[in-house]
Amino acid sequence: MKYVLLILALSTTLIGWGQPTARDSSRAVTLPSQPVVVVGGNLIDVETGKVRENVSLLIEQGTITRIGKNLKAPAGATVIDAKGKWLIPGMIDSHIHLFQSGSIYTRPDGFNLTKYRPYETERQWLRDNMGDLLRRYLACGITTVIDVGGPMSQLPYRDRFNQQYTSPSILLTGPLVSTYQPDAFKVDDSPILKANTPEEARDIVRKQLPYKPDFIKVWFIIRGIGKSNDEMIPVVQAAIDEAHKNGLKVAIHTQELLAAKLGVKYGADFLVHSPEDGVVDDELLDLMRKNKVSYCPTMIVNRGYADFFTTDRILTTYEFNKANPYVLGTLFDIKHLPEPELRKRYTGVFTSTAYKERAARIDSLKRINLKRVWNAGINVAAGTDAGNPGTFHGTSFIDELKAMQAAGLTNADLLKSATINGARIFGKENQMGSLVEGRLANVVILKQNPLETIDALTSIETIINRGYVTTPEKLLPDTPIDLAQRQLNAYNARNIDAFLEPYADDVEIYAFPDKLQYKGKETMRKQYSGMFERTPILHCELVNRIAVGNTVIDHESVTFAADQAPVKAVAIYKIENGKIAKVYFAR
Repeated sequence: MKYVLLILALSTTLIGWGQPTARDSSRAVTLPSQPVVVVGGNLIDVETGKVRENVSLLIEQGTITRIGKNLKAPAGATVIDAKGKWLIPGMIDSHIHLFQSGSIYTRPDGFNLTKYRPYETERQWLRDNMGDLLRRYLACGITTVIDVGGPMSQLPYRDRFNQQYTSPSILLTGPLVSTYQPDAFKVDDSPILKANTPEEARDIVRKQLPYKPDFIKVWFIIRGIGKSNDEMIPVVQAAIDEAHKNGLKVAIHTQELLAAKLGVKYGADFLVHSPEDGVVDDELLDLMRKNKVSYCPTMIVNRGYADFFTTDRILTTYEFNKANPYVLGTLFDIKHLPEPELRKRYTGVFTSTAYKERAARIDSLKRINLKRVWNAGINVAAGTDAGNPGTFHGTSFIDELKAMQAAGLTNADLLKSATINGARIFGKENQMGSLVEGRLANVVILKQNPLETIDALTSIETIINRGYVTTPEKLLPDTPIDLAQRQLNAYNARNIDAFLEPYADDVEIYAFPDKLQYKGKETMRKQYSGMFERTPILHCELVNRIAVGNTVIDHESVTFAADQAPVKAVAIYKIENGKIAKVYFAR
Protein backbone atom coordinates (compact mmCIF):
# COMPACT_ATOMS: atom_id res chain seq x y z
CA MET A 1 0.00 0.00 0.00
CA LYS A 2 2.74 2.47 0.96
CA TYR A 3 4.65 1.59 -2.22
CA VAL A 4 1.65 2.30 -4.42
CA LEU A 5 0.87 5.61 -2.73
CA LEU A 6 4.51 6.61 -3.08
CA ILE A 7 4.28 6.03 -6.83
CA LEU A 8 1.15 8.19 -6.94
CA ALA A 9 2.82 10.94 -4.98
CA LEU A 10 6.04 11.03 -7.00
CA SER A 11 4.75 10.44 -10.51
CA THR A 12 5.06 13.26 -13.00
CA THR A 13 3.02 11.44 -15.65
CA LEU A 14 -0.45 11.70 -14.19
CA ILE A 15 -3.10 11.03 -16.77
CA GLY A 16 -6.52 12.57 -16.39
CA TRP A 17 -9.36 14.26 -18.16
CA GLY A 18 -7.15 17.26 -18.89
CA GLN A 19 -4.43 15.26 -20.65
CA PRO A 20 -4.39 14.42 -24.36
CA THR A 21 -5.61 10.94 -25.20
CA ALA A 22 -5.50 11.09 -28.98
CA ARG A 23 -3.70 8.49 -31.02
CA ASP A 24 -2.22 10.98 -33.42
CA SER A 25 -1.92 9.96 -37.04
CA SER A 26 0.32 11.82 -39.43
CA ARG A 27 -0.42 9.61 -42.40
CA ALA A 28 -1.50 11.90 -45.19
CA VAL A 29 -3.90 11.10 -47.98
CA THR A 30 -2.16 10.36 -51.23
CA LEU A 31 -4.23 8.62 -53.85
CA PRO A 32 -3.94 4.90 -53.10
CA SER A 33 -2.12 3.04 -55.83
CA GLN A 34 -3.58 -0.33 -54.89
CA PRO A 35 -7.06 -1.02 -56.33
CA VAL A 36 -9.79 -2.40 -54.07
CA VAL A 37 -12.53 -4.78 -55.13
CA VAL A 38 -15.59 -5.32 -52.91
CA VAL A 39 -17.13 -8.60 -54.02
CA GLY A 40 -20.74 -9.77 -53.91
CA GLY A 41 -22.44 -7.33 -51.55
CA ASN A 42 -26.03 -6.14 -51.36
CA LEU A 43 -25.82 -2.53 -52.48
CA ILE A 44 -28.48 -0.13 -51.15
CA ASP A 45 -29.46 2.68 -53.50
CA VAL A 46 -30.11 5.45 -50.98
CA GLU A 47 -32.03 7.51 -53.54
CA THR A 48 -34.69 4.85 -54.05
CA GLY A 49 -34.31 2.52 -51.08
CA LYS A 50 -33.94 -0.43 -53.47
CA VAL A 51 -31.31 -3.15 -53.18
CA ARG A 52 -29.02 -4.49 -55.88
CA GLU A 53 -28.00 -7.97 -54.83
CA ASN A 54 -24.63 -9.65 -55.33
CA VAL A 55 -22.82 -6.71 -56.92
CA SER A 56 -19.16 -5.77 -56.78
CA LEU A 57 -17.35 -2.45 -56.65
CA LEU A 58 -14.02 -1.64 -58.24
CA ILE A 59 -12.23 1.22 -56.49
CA GLU A 60 -9.24 2.91 -58.09
CA GLN A 61 -7.40 6.06 -57.00
CA GLY A 62 -10.02 6.74 -54.30
CA THR A 63 -12.96 6.60 -56.71
CA ILE A 64 -15.63 4.00 -57.51
CA THR A 65 -14.82 3.25 -61.14
CA ARG A 66 -17.08 0.25 -61.82
CA ILE A 67 -20.13 -1.39 -60.28
CA GLY A 68 -21.41 -4.70 -61.59
CA LYS A 69 -21.49 -8.46 -61.24
CA ASN A 70 -18.49 -10.72 -61.55
CA LEU A 71 -15.95 -7.94 -61.80
CA LYS A 72 -12.42 -9.16 -62.38
CA ALA A 73 -9.97 -7.99 -59.76
CA PRO A 74 -6.93 -6.21 -61.22
CA ALA A 75 -3.51 -7.56 -60.39
CA GLY A 76 -2.45 -6.63 -56.86
CA ALA A 77 -5.93 -5.52 -55.80
CA THR A 78 -7.18 -5.77 -52.23
CA VAL A 79 -10.23 -8.05 -52.39
CA ILE A 80 -12.98 -7.74 -49.76
CA ASP A 81 -15.54 -10.51 -49.58
CA ALA A 82 -18.92 -8.82 -48.94
CA LYS A 83 -21.17 -11.80 -49.67
CA GLY A 84 -24.19 -11.62 -47.40
CA LYS A 85 -23.21 -8.11 -46.31
CA TRP A 86 -24.84 -4.75 -46.99
CA LEU A 87 -23.16 -1.84 -48.74
CA ILE A 88 -24.11 1.76 -48.03
CA PRO A 89 -22.35 5.05 -48.73
CA GLY A 90 -20.29 6.59 -45.96
CA MET A 91 -22.67 8.58 -43.81
CA ILE A 92 -22.67 12.35 -43.24
CA ASP A 93 -23.31 14.05 -39.90
CA SER A 94 -24.56 17.39 -41.13
CA HIS A 95 -24.25 19.30 -37.85
CA ILE A 96 -21.34 18.96 -35.42
CA HIS A 97 -19.02 21.24 -33.42
CA LEU A 98 -15.39 20.25 -32.91
CA PHE A 99 -14.88 23.17 -30.52
CA GLN A 100 -17.10 21.29 -28.05
CA SER A 101 -16.30 17.90 -26.54
CA GLY A 102 -19.70 16.66 -25.37
CA SER A 103 -18.61 16.90 -21.72
CA ILE A 104 -20.29 18.75 -18.87
CA TYR A 105 -17.54 21.39 -19.05
CA THR A 106 -17.79 22.28 -22.72
CA ARG A 107 -20.53 24.96 -22.61
CA PRO A 108 -19.67 27.40 -19.80
CA ASP A 109 -22.49 29.62 -21.05
CA GLY A 110 -24.87 26.83 -19.98
CA PHE A 111 -23.09 25.11 -17.06
CA ASN A 112 -20.46 27.36 -15.56
CA LEU A 113 -18.10 24.85 -13.96
CA THR A 114 -14.91 26.69 -14.88
CA LYS A 115 -13.69 26.69 -11.27
CA TYR A 116 -13.29 22.90 -11.63
CA ARG A 117 -12.14 22.84 -15.22
CA PRO A 118 -11.04 26.16 -16.73
CA TYR A 119 -12.46 26.79 -20.16
CA GLU A 120 -8.98 27.11 -21.65
CA THR A 121 -8.17 23.62 -20.33
CA GLU A 122 -11.25 22.32 -22.12
CA ARG A 123 -10.24 24.10 -25.33
CA GLN A 124 -6.70 22.72 -25.17
CA TRP A 125 -8.03 19.20 -24.64
CA LEU A 126 -10.11 19.59 -27.79
CA ARG A 127 -7.12 20.78 -29.80
CA ASP A 128 -5.07 17.84 -28.54
CA ASN A 129 -7.81 15.26 -29.12
CA MET A 130 -9.47 16.38 -32.33
CA GLY A 131 -7.94 13.45 -34.19
CA ASP A 132 -9.41 11.01 -31.68
CA LEU A 133 -12.89 12.50 -32.01
CA LEU A 134 -12.68 12.38 -35.79
CA ARG A 135 -11.60 8.72 -35.77
CA ARG A 136 -14.68 7.97 -33.69
CA TYR A 137 -16.87 9.38 -36.46
CA LEU A 138 -15.13 7.21 -39.02
CA ALA A 139 -15.40 4.14 -36.77
CA CYS A 140 -19.17 4.82 -36.68
CA GLY A 141 -19.33 4.79 -40.50
CA ILE A 142 -19.43 8.59 -40.87
CA THR A 143 -17.05 9.61 -43.64
CA THR A 144 -18.03 13.30 -43.80
CA VAL A 145 -18.84 15.81 -41.07
CA ILE A 146 -20.19 19.33 -41.41
CA ASP A 147 -18.83 21.49 -38.60
CA VAL A 148 -21.33 24.31 -38.20
CA GLY A 149 -19.11 26.85 -36.47
CA GLY A 150 -16.10 27.27 -34.21
CA PRO A 151 -13.05 29.47 -33.62
CA MET A 152 -10.95 30.68 -36.50
CA SER A 153 -8.07 28.46 -35.39
CA GLN A 154 -10.01 25.36 -36.41
CA LEU A 155 -9.79 26.13 -40.12
CA PRO A 156 -6.10 25.04 -40.37
CA TYR A 157 -7.03 21.90 -38.40
CA ARG A 158 -9.59 21.10 -41.09
CA ASP A 159 -6.91 21.33 -43.75
CA ARG A 160 -4.61 19.03 -41.78
CA PHE A 161 -7.17 16.36 -41.01
CA ASN A 162 -8.61 16.39 -44.52
CA GLN A 163 -5.21 15.03 -45.55
CA GLN A 164 -5.52 11.99 -43.27
CA TYR A 165 -7.39 8.86 -44.24
CA THR A 166 -8.13 8.15 -40.55
CA SER A 167 -10.34 11.25 -40.54
CA PRO A 168 -13.68 11.85 -42.21
CA SER A 169 -13.77 14.72 -44.67
CA ILE A 170 -14.55 17.97 -42.85
CA LEU A 171 -16.67 20.82 -44.21
CA LEU A 172 -16.28 23.71 -41.81
CA THR A 173 -16.97 27.34 -41.12
CA GLY A 174 -15.32 29.71 -38.68
CA PRO A 175 -16.87 31.85 -35.94
CA LEU A 176 -20.63 32.28 -35.91
CA VAL A 177 -21.80 35.70 -37.07
CA SER A 178 -24.19 36.34 -34.23
CA THR A 179 -26.87 38.69 -32.96
CA TYR A 180 -25.83 37.69 -29.43
CA GLN A 181 -22.62 36.67 -27.68
CA PRO A 182 -22.72 34.85 -24.33
CA ASP A 183 -20.31 36.29 -21.77
CA ALA A 184 -18.55 32.92 -21.49
CA PHE A 185 -17.48 33.18 -25.13
CA LYS A 186 -15.97 36.65 -24.82
CA VAL A 187 -12.53 35.12 -25.19
CA ASP A 188 -9.67 35.29 -27.66
CA ASP A 189 -10.37 33.27 -30.80
CA SER A 190 -14.05 33.07 -29.86
CA PRO A 191 -16.40 30.63 -31.61
CA ILE A 192 -19.18 33.25 -31.55
CA LEU A 193 -18.74 36.88 -32.63
CA LYS A 194 -21.49 39.42 -32.13
CA ALA A 195 -22.16 41.82 -34.99
CA ASN A 196 -23.78 45.06 -33.84
CA THR A 197 -24.02 46.62 -37.30
CA PRO A 198 -24.27 45.39 -40.88
CA GLU A 199 -20.68 46.44 -41.52
CA GLU A 200 -19.45 44.44 -38.52
CA ALA A 201 -21.31 41.40 -39.90
CA ARG A 202 -19.64 41.80 -43.28
CA ASP A 203 -16.26 42.20 -41.59
CA ILE A 204 -16.65 38.93 -39.66
CA VAL A 205 -17.37 37.15 -42.94
CA ARG A 206 -14.46 38.83 -44.75
CA LYS A 207 -11.95 37.85 -42.06
CA GLN A 208 -12.75 34.19 -42.69
CA LEU A 209 -12.24 34.37 -46.44
CA PRO A 210 -8.42 33.94 -46.47
CA TYR A 211 -8.93 30.60 -44.68
CA LYS A 212 -11.35 29.39 -47.38
CA PRO A 213 -14.31 28.38 -45.19
CA ASP A 214 -16.73 25.92 -46.77
CA PHE A 215 -19.71 28.10 -45.81
CA ILE A 216 -20.75 30.82 -43.33
CA LYS A 217 -22.90 30.42 -40.23
CA VAL A 218 -25.28 32.99 -38.73
CA TRP A 219 -26.55 32.61 -35.16
CA PHE A 220 -29.90 34.40 -35.29
CA ILE A 221 -31.37 34.83 -31.81
CA ILE A 222 -34.32 37.22 -31.49
CA ARG A 223 -35.49 36.58 -27.94
CA GLY A 224 -33.93 38.29 -24.93
CA ILE A 225 -31.10 40.11 -26.74
CA GLY A 226 -32.25 43.65 -25.96
CA LYS A 227 -32.68 44.68 -29.59
CA SER A 228 -35.71 44.72 -31.83
CA ASN A 229 -36.02 42.53 -34.89
CA ASP A 230 -35.90 45.65 -37.04
CA GLU A 231 -32.39 46.41 -35.73
CA MET A 232 -31.04 42.89 -36.15
CA ILE A 233 -32.50 41.96 -39.55
CA PRO A 234 -30.06 44.26 -41.45
CA VAL A 235 -27.18 42.56 -39.59
CA VAL A 236 -28.37 39.12 -40.67
CA GLN A 237 -29.02 40.34 -44.20
CA ALA A 238 -25.51 41.81 -44.44
CA ALA A 239 -23.84 38.56 -43.33
CA ILE A 240 -25.87 36.52 -45.83
CA ASP A 241 -25.21 38.99 -48.63
CA GLU A 242 -21.45 39.10 -47.99
CA ALA A 243 -21.26 35.30 -47.94
CA HIS A 244 -23.21 34.95 -51.17
CA LYS A 245 -21.10 37.64 -52.84
CA ASN A 246 -18.10 35.43 -52.15
CA GLY A 247 -19.72 32.24 -53.41
CA LEU A 248 -20.45 30.77 -49.97
CA LYS A 249 -23.72 29.30 -48.78
CA VAL A 250 -25.13 30.28 -45.38
CA ALA A 251 -26.25 28.06 -42.52
CA ILE A 252 -28.49 29.77 -39.99
CA HIS A 253 -29.15 28.80 -36.39
CA THR A 254 -32.79 29.45 -35.62
CA GLN A 255 -34.86 27.75 -32.96
CA GLU A 256 -37.72 30.20 -33.37
CA LEU A 257 -40.32 30.10 -36.11
CA LEU A 258 -40.12 33.85 -36.81
CA ALA A 259 -36.31 33.78 -37.04
CA ALA A 260 -36.50 30.80 -39.41
CA LYS A 261 -38.89 32.65 -41.71
CA LEU A 262 -36.81 35.81 -41.67
CA GLY A 263 -33.57 33.92 -42.24
CA VAL A 264 -34.94 32.00 -45.22
CA LYS A 265 -36.59 35.11 -46.62
CA TYR A 266 -33.27 36.93 -46.67
CA GLY A 267 -31.32 34.11 -48.28
CA ALA A 268 -30.20 31.44 -45.78
CA ASP A 269 -29.47 28.13 -47.50
CA PHE A 270 -29.49 25.73 -44.57
CA LEU A 271 -31.63 25.72 -41.40
CA VAL A 272 -29.58 23.90 -38.78
CA HIS A 273 -32.33 23.46 -36.17
CA SER A 274 -36.05 22.94 -35.96
CA PRO A 275 -38.24 25.77 -34.66
CA GLU A 276 -39.17 24.90 -31.08
CA ASP A 277 -41.89 27.48 -30.47
CA GLY A 278 -44.41 26.49 -33.11
CA VAL A 279 -45.35 24.27 -36.01
CA VAL A 280 -43.63 24.87 -39.35
CA ASP A 281 -46.43 26.43 -41.36
CA ASP A 282 -47.17 26.62 -45.08
CA GLU A 283 -45.54 30.05 -45.35
CA LEU A 284 -42.17 28.71 -44.20
CA LEU A 285 -42.50 25.52 -46.26
CA ASP A 286 -43.21 27.56 -49.38
CA LEU A 287 -40.19 29.80 -48.68
CA MET A 288 -37.93 26.77 -48.17
CA ARG A 289 -39.10 25.09 -51.37
CA LYS A 290 -38.77 28.28 -53.38
CA ASN A 291 -35.25 29.01 -52.10
CA LYS A 292 -34.14 25.32 -52.11
CA VAL A 293 -33.27 25.43 -48.42
CA SER A 294 -31.98 22.33 -46.60
CA TYR A 295 -33.18 21.43 -43.12
CA CYS A 296 -31.44 19.68 -40.22
CA PRO A 297 -33.81 19.05 -37.28
CA THR A 298 -31.22 18.15 -34.54
CA MET A 299 -33.72 16.05 -32.62
CA ILE A 300 -31.70 14.88 -29.59
CA VAL A 301 -29.35 17.68 -28.56
CA ASN A 302 -31.71 19.21 -25.98
CA ARG A 303 -31.87 15.97 -24.02
CA GLY A 304 -28.11 15.76 -23.57
CA TYR A 305 -27.98 18.70 -21.19
CA ALA A 306 -30.35 17.01 -18.73
CA ASP A 307 -28.45 13.72 -18.80
CA PHE A 308 -25.79 15.01 -16.40
CA PHE A 309 -28.34 15.72 -13.68
CA THR A 310 -30.93 12.94 -13.99
CA THR A 311 -30.86 9.16 -13.97
CA ASP A 312 -32.98 8.85 -17.10
CA ARG A 313 -30.21 8.06 -19.58
CA ILE A 314 -29.36 4.43 -20.13
CA LEU A 315 -25.98 4.23 -21.85
CA THR A 316 -25.61 1.59 -24.55
CA THR A 317 -22.76 -0.84 -25.15
CA TYR A 318 -22.16 1.05 -28.39
CA GLU A 319 -21.60 4.28 -26.44
CA PHE A 320 -19.35 2.65 -23.85
CA ASN A 321 -17.17 1.20 -26.63
CA LYS A 322 -17.16 3.95 -29.26
CA ALA A 323 -17.67 7.30 -27.48
CA ASN A 324 -14.59 9.01 -26.13
CA PRO A 325 -14.39 7.38 -22.67
CA TYR A 326 -13.11 10.48 -20.87
CA VAL A 327 -15.90 12.66 -22.22
CA LEU A 328 -18.49 10.00 -21.42
CA GLY A 329 -17.08 9.74 -17.90
CA THR A 330 -18.06 13.35 -17.15
CA LEU A 331 -21.69 12.22 -17.14
CA PHE A 332 -20.98 11.16 -13.56
CA ASP A 333 -18.83 14.09 -12.41
CA ILE A 334 -21.70 16.05 -10.88
CA LYS A 335 -21.83 13.41 -8.13
CA HIS A 336 -18.44 14.42 -6.76
CA LEU A 337 -18.22 18.14 -7.44
CA PRO A 338 -17.91 19.69 -3.99
CA GLU A 339 -20.86 22.07 -4.09
CA PRO A 340 -24.08 20.38 -2.95
CA GLU A 341 -26.09 23.51 -3.69
CA LEU A 342 -24.80 23.62 -7.25
CA ARG A 343 -25.78 19.99 -7.76
CA LYS A 344 -29.15 20.61 -6.17
CA ARG A 345 -29.83 23.68 -8.31
CA TYR A 346 -29.11 22.04 -11.65
CA THR A 347 -30.73 18.76 -10.69
CA GLY A 348 -33.82 20.61 -9.52
CA VAL A 349 -34.16 22.34 -12.87
CA PHE A 350 -33.88 19.21 -14.99
CA THR A 351 -36.05 17.01 -12.78
CA SER A 352 -38.84 19.59 -12.36
CA THR A 353 -42.28 18.95 -13.79
CA ALA A 354 -42.10 22.25 -15.67
CA TYR A 355 -38.88 21.27 -17.43
CA LYS A 356 -40.13 17.80 -18.32
CA GLU A 357 -43.36 19.20 -19.75
CA ARG A 358 -41.46 21.79 -21.80
CA ALA A 359 -39.00 19.16 -23.05
CA ALA A 360 -41.85 16.85 -24.06
CA ARG A 361 -43.56 19.74 -25.88
CA ILE A 362 -40.38 20.61 -27.79
CA ASP A 363 -39.78 16.96 -28.74
CA SER A 364 -43.34 16.73 -30.02
CA LEU A 365 -42.95 19.91 -32.09
CA LYS A 366 -39.70 18.62 -33.56
CA ARG A 367 -41.38 15.39 -34.66
CA ILE A 368 -44.33 17.26 -36.18
CA ASN A 369 -42.05 19.73 -37.94
CA LEU A 370 -39.73 17.06 -39.31
CA LYS A 371 -42.60 15.10 -40.81
CA ARG A 372 -44.14 18.23 -42.35
CA VAL A 373 -40.83 19.31 -43.87
CA TRP A 374 -40.10 15.81 -45.20
CA ASN A 375 -43.56 15.45 -46.72
CA ALA A 376 -43.12 18.84 -48.39
CA GLY A 377 -40.21 17.43 -50.41
CA ILE A 378 -37.57 19.63 -48.78
CA ASN A 379 -34.01 18.31 -48.42
CA VAL A 380 -33.72 16.92 -44.89
CA ALA A 381 -30.24 16.00 -43.62
CA ALA A 382 -29.46 14.17 -40.39
CA GLY A 383 -27.24 16.05 -37.96
CA THR A 384 -26.63 15.70 -34.26
CA ASP A 385 -25.19 19.02 -33.00
CA ALA A 386 -22.59 16.73 -31.43
CA GLY A 387 -20.14 18.34 -29.04
CA ASN A 388 -22.89 19.87 -26.95
CA PRO A 389 -23.07 18.43 -23.42
CA GLY A 390 -24.24 14.82 -23.52
CA THR A 391 -24.28 14.60 -27.33
CA PHE A 392 -21.18 12.55 -28.02
CA HIS A 393 -19.13 12.74 -31.19
CA GLY A 394 -19.79 9.76 -33.46
CA THR A 395 -22.10 7.61 -31.36
CA SER A 396 -24.92 10.17 -31.15
CA PHE A 397 -25.70 9.73 -34.86
CA ILE A 398 -27.64 6.49 -34.35
CA ASP A 399 -29.70 8.16 -31.60
CA GLU A 400 -30.48 11.06 -33.92
CA LEU A 401 -31.72 8.67 -36.61
CA LYS A 402 -33.89 6.82 -34.11
CA ALA A 403 -35.44 10.11 -32.99
CA MET A 404 -36.14 10.95 -36.64
CA GLN A 405 -37.65 7.50 -37.04
CA ALA A 406 -40.04 8.29 -34.18
CA ALA A 407 -41.33 11.18 -36.29
CA GLY A 408 -42.53 8.70 -38.91
CA LEU A 409 -39.60 8.43 -41.31
CA THR A 410 -38.92 4.98 -42.75
CA ASN A 411 -35.51 3.30 -42.64
CA ALA A 412 -35.05 4.15 -46.31
CA ASP A 413 -35.84 7.79 -45.51
CA LEU A 414 -33.29 7.73 -42.70
CA LEU A 415 -30.55 6.34 -44.95
CA LYS A 416 -31.27 9.05 -47.48
CA SER A 417 -31.11 11.77 -44.81
CA ALA A 418 -27.85 10.29 -43.50
CA THR A 419 -26.07 10.17 -46.86
CA ILE A 420 -27.07 11.84 -50.14
CA ASN A 421 -29.18 14.58 -48.52
CA GLY A 422 -26.19 15.73 -46.48
CA ALA A 423 -24.16 15.95 -49.68
CA ARG A 424 -26.90 18.03 -51.31
CA ILE A 425 -26.63 20.83 -48.72
CA PHE A 426 -23.55 22.24 -50.41
CA GLY A 427 -24.06 20.79 -53.89
CA LYS A 428 -21.71 17.83 -53.46
CA GLU A 429 -24.15 15.08 -54.43
CA ASN A 430 -22.13 14.30 -57.55
CA GLN A 431 -19.04 13.68 -55.40
CA MET A 432 -20.33 11.75 -52.38
CA GLY A 433 -23.40 10.44 -50.61
CA SER A 434 -24.24 7.48 -52.85
CA LEU A 435 -22.60 4.39 -54.34
CA VAL A 436 -22.37 5.39 -57.99
CA GLU A 437 -19.59 5.10 -60.52
CA GLY A 438 -17.43 8.21 -60.49
CA ARG A 439 -18.16 9.11 -56.85
CA LEU A 440 -15.72 9.11 -53.94
CA ALA A 441 -15.05 5.63 -52.62
CA ASN A 442 -16.71 6.14 -49.23
CA VAL A 443 -18.25 2.76 -48.46
CA VAL A 444 -19.54 1.14 -45.28
CA ILE A 445 -19.94 -2.65 -45.19
CA LEU A 446 -22.58 -3.77 -42.68
CA LYS A 447 -23.28 -7.21 -41.25
CA GLN A 448 -27.03 -6.52 -41.13
CA ASN A 449 -29.63 -4.91 -43.38
CA PRO A 450 -30.38 -1.33 -42.28
CA LEU A 451 -33.64 -1.35 -44.23
CA GLU A 452 -34.88 -3.92 -41.71
CA THR A 453 -33.38 -2.43 -38.54
CA ILE A 454 -31.66 0.91 -38.20
CA ASP A 455 -29.44 -0.61 -35.49
CA ALA A 456 -27.67 -2.37 -38.37
CA LEU A 457 -25.73 0.89 -38.79
CA THR A 458 -23.76 -0.09 -35.68
CA SER A 459 -22.84 -3.53 -37.13
CA ILE A 460 -19.92 -2.22 -39.17
CA GLU A 461 -17.45 -4.73 -40.54
CA THR A 462 -15.35 -2.58 -42.88
CA ILE A 463 -15.05 1.10 -43.75
CA ILE A 464 -13.57 2.42 -46.98
CA ASN A 465 -12.68 6.09 -46.70
CA ARG A 466 -11.62 7.76 -49.93
CA GLY A 467 -10.33 4.39 -51.12
CA TYR A 468 -8.54 3.36 -47.93
CA VAL A 469 -9.72 0.21 -46.18
CA THR A 470 -10.00 0.10 -42.40
CA THR A 471 -12.15 -1.26 -39.57
CA PRO A 472 -13.56 0.17 -36.33
CA GLU A 473 -11.06 -1.92 -34.39
CA LYS A 474 -8.09 -0.51 -36.29
CA LEU A 475 -9.33 3.04 -35.90
CA LEU A 476 -9.95 2.72 -32.15
CA PRO A 477 -7.45 0.30 -30.65
CA ASP A 478 -7.83 0.12 -26.88
CA THR A 479 -4.96 1.60 -24.89
CA PRO A 480 -4.48 0.45 -21.30
CA ILE A 481 -5.94 3.69 -19.94
CA ASP A 482 -8.93 3.40 -22.29
CA LEU A 483 -9.73 -0.01 -20.81
CA ALA A 484 -9.38 1.33 -17.27
CA GLN A 485 -11.60 4.30 -18.04
CA ARG A 486 -14.27 2.21 -19.79
CA GLN A 487 -14.67 -0.11 -16.83
CA LEU A 488 -14.78 2.92 -14.51
CA ASN A 489 -17.55 4.49 -16.61
CA ALA A 490 -19.59 1.30 -16.52
CA TYR A 491 -18.99 0.95 -12.77
CA ASN A 492 -20.49 4.41 -12.24
CA ALA A 493 -23.37 3.54 -14.54
CA ARG A 494 -23.82 0.26 -12.61
CA ASN A 495 -23.94 -1.59 -15.95
CA ILE A 496 -22.55 -5.04 -15.25
CA ASP A 497 -22.13 -6.18 -18.87
CA ALA A 498 -20.31 -3.02 -19.94
CA PHE A 499 -18.24 -3.17 -16.75
CA LEU A 500 -17.01 -6.69 -17.47
CA GLU A 501 -16.37 -6.17 -21.19
CA PRO A 502 -12.80 -4.79 -20.79
CA TYR A 503 -11.78 -7.74 -18.59
CA ALA A 504 -10.22 -11.03 -19.68
CA ASP A 505 -12.36 -14.14 -19.21
CA ASP A 506 -9.79 -15.52 -16.75
CA VAL A 507 -9.14 -12.22 -14.95
CA GLU A 508 -7.50 -12.52 -11.54
CA ILE A 509 -8.42 -10.23 -8.64
CA TYR A 510 -5.86 -9.71 -5.86
CA ALA A 511 -5.61 -7.92 -2.54
CA PHE A 512 -2.36 -5.99 -2.75
CA PRO A 513 0.35 -7.16 -2.92
CA ASP A 514 -0.28 -10.79 -3.93
CA LYS A 515 -3.29 -12.40 -2.22
CA LEU A 516 -5.54 -13.96 -4.86
CA GLN A 517 -9.18 -13.30 -3.96
CA TYR A 518 -10.91 -14.91 -6.92
CA LYS A 519 -10.51 -15.67 -10.60
CA GLY A 520 -12.70 -15.50 -13.71
CA LYS A 521 -15.12 -13.03 -15.23
CA GLU A 522 -18.21 -14.98 -14.15
CA THR A 523 -17.12 -14.94 -10.52
CA MET A 524 -16.50 -11.23 -10.92
CA ARG A 525 -20.04 -10.84 -12.28
CA LYS A 526 -21.44 -12.39 -9.10
CA GLN A 527 -19.29 -10.15 -6.93
CA TYR A 528 -20.31 -6.90 -8.61
CA SER A 529 -23.85 -7.39 -9.95
CA GLY A 530 -25.34 -7.62 -6.48
CA MET A 531 -23.44 -4.52 -5.34
CA PHE A 532 -24.65 -2.60 -8.39
CA GLU A 533 -28.25 -3.54 -7.60
CA ARG A 534 -28.03 -2.78 -3.87
CA THR A 535 -26.10 0.50 -4.07
CA PRO A 536 -28.02 3.17 -6.01
CA ILE A 537 -25.64 5.99 -5.09
CA LEU A 538 -22.48 4.01 -5.87
CA HIS A 539 -19.89 6.37 -7.34
CA CYS A 540 -16.16 6.17 -7.95
CA GLU A 541 -14.21 9.40 -8.37
CA LEU A 542 -10.84 9.08 -10.09
CA VAL A 543 -8.43 11.16 -8.01
CA ASN A 544 -5.20 10.42 -9.93
CA ARG A 545 -4.01 8.01 -12.57
CA ILE A 546 -0.58 6.84 -13.71
CA ALA A 547 0.11 4.65 -16.74
CA VAL A 548 3.39 2.80 -17.17
CA GLY A 549 3.46 0.49 -20.17
CA ASN A 550 0.62 -2.00 -19.75
CA THR A 551 0.01 -1.09 -16.11
CA VAL A 552 -2.52 1.52 -15.00
CA ILE A 553 -2.64 2.70 -11.38
CA ASP A 554 -5.78 4.52 -10.25
CA HIS A 555 -6.18 6.38 -6.97
CA GLU A 556 -9.94 6.29 -6.28
CA SER A 557 -12.51 7.68 -3.88
CA VAL A 558 -15.58 5.44 -3.72
CA THR A 559 -18.94 6.40 -2.26
CA PHE A 560 -21.13 3.51 -1.14
CA ALA A 561 -23.67 5.25 1.13
CA ALA A 562 -24.81 8.81 1.79
CA ASP A 563 -24.10 8.54 5.52
CA GLN A 564 -20.59 7.15 5.10
CA ALA A 565 -17.35 8.86 4.13
CA PRO A 566 -15.94 7.82 0.74
CA VAL A 567 -13.48 4.94 0.80
CA LYS A 568 -10.00 5.77 -0.47
CA ALA A 569 -8.46 2.98 -2.53
CA VAL A 570 -5.83 2.18 -5.11
CA ALA A 571 -6.47 -0.15 -8.05
CA ILE A 572 -3.63 -1.51 -10.19
CA TYR A 573 -4.73 -2.85 -13.59
CA LYS A 574 -2.43 -5.14 -15.55
CA ILE A 575 -3.34 -5.39 -19.24
CA GLU A 576 -2.47 -8.40 -21.38
CA ASN A 577 -3.59 -9.13 -24.95
CA GLY A 578 -5.90 -6.13 -25.04
CA LYS A 579 -7.83 -6.98 -21.86
CA ILE A 580 -7.50 -6.32 -18.13
CA ALA A 581 -5.91 -9.57 -16.94
CA LYS A 582 -5.09 -8.80 -13.29
CA VAL A 583 -6.30 -6.26 -10.74
CA TYR A 584 -4.65 -5.49 -7.40
CA PHE A 585 -6.68 -3.55 -4.81
CA ALA A 586 -5.26 -1.69 -1.82
CA ARG A 587 -7.07 0.39 0.81
